Amino acid sequence: MSYCLNPRCPKPENPTDVKFCTTCGSKLLLKERYRAIRPIGQGGFGRTFLAVDEDKPSKPRCVIKQFYPQAQGTNTVKKAVELFNQEAVQLDELGKHPQIPELLAYFTQDDRQYLVQEFINGLNLAQELSQNGTFSETQIYQLLHDLLLVLQFCHARQVIHRDIKPENIILRESDRKLVLVDFGAAKSATGTALNHTGTSIGSPEYVAPEQIRGRAIFGSDIYSLGATCINLLTGRSPFDSYDANSDTWAWQQYLATPVSPHLSRILNKMLESIPARRYQTVDEVLQELNTQSAPTNKPHIPVKSQVQSSPTLPPQIVSKTPSQIDLELEELKTQFMGGKSQPNQVQPKNTTSPPTSNSEIDQELEELKAKYLGNNNSQNP
Repeated sequence: MSYCLNPRCPKPENPTDVKFCTTCGSKLLLKERYRAIRPIGQGGFGRTFLAVDEDKPSKPRCVIKQFYPQAQGTNTVKKAVELFNQEAVQLDELGKHPQIPELLAYFTQDDRQYLVQEFINGLNLAQELSQNGTFSETQIYQLLHDLLLVLQFCHARQVIHRDIKPENIILRESDRKLVLVDFGAAKSATGTALNHTGTSIGSPEYVAPEQIRGRAIFGSDIYSLGATCINLLTGRSPFDSYDANSDTWAWQQYLATPVSPHLSRILNKMLESIPARRYQTVDEVLQELNTQSAPTNKPHIPVKSQVQSSPTLPPQIVSKTPSQIDLELEELKTQFMGGKSQPNQVQPKNTTSPPTSNSEIDQELEELKAKYLGNNNSQNP
């Protein structure tokens, strides 16, 4: 089938082999090569179609974006034109990346603007969430590894995406790689752009506070990616996981399965409302992401220290022979008597007890020996 791109055509469906719409007479091929098959999306600023590149032998699929603003008002339409043009410029300046759709063409035909880009076959992450349920910790780690490298590529070329959300991330069917799409809101960070207050762009649930005020920075993309992760982990809107009164995130309480402290720490820092407390660059996030979490590197605690710190364990008893006990008691007696007979040592005065005689010491040591041997024998019947 061929689909007529005239927005006012009452019957846009056409046979594949015709070059002009059988209803309104509009040209069906853009630039004599791109043929729309069916519409796949429509927004306030335009329509999107699945298409075929008839100029190539394999007739690969592509995407046609048609600028067709529905909103009224001079300022709104002017901003829509700016955003549409901006997507083409940003994609062109970014160059090729395997996880960003390639820009194939950008032109005007029949007084309407068109952008043609590579078609990515797969579901976006909002669709994946709806079909397969919430994401696991392993899936979130993979998502972060995949998309942080894409953002690293964009930021190195001074491009801020400004609209990262589940709908703009496609899980490509062929290699299961994540592809970042829709650069219509992307903005250059060159020159004074970083310090210039502009129009707030992006989806409110995923937009960083400074971006809402029109001051997007590289960290704004990091925030949006963090908000995307908690949406995929909880299945809830990021708005529902944030307490505005205390400025704290409470997303962990909505998890079906708890995640590691390592991942929680990373996501919470990505979601800091104050930019200075957030990761400043993608490299910082990647560096912490690549460190092992605490549980996997937990040091081994020796058995001795465990016994010493545990009040419930009985003291360790070491068995000794009677000859060893005799020897130790004799040494104790010698030391004790020696201590009494040292002439230069000042002895403390004892006003309550009389001096101890040798025979008394011998008797006490014998009693100690008998008690110890008795206890020792009771442990080893």
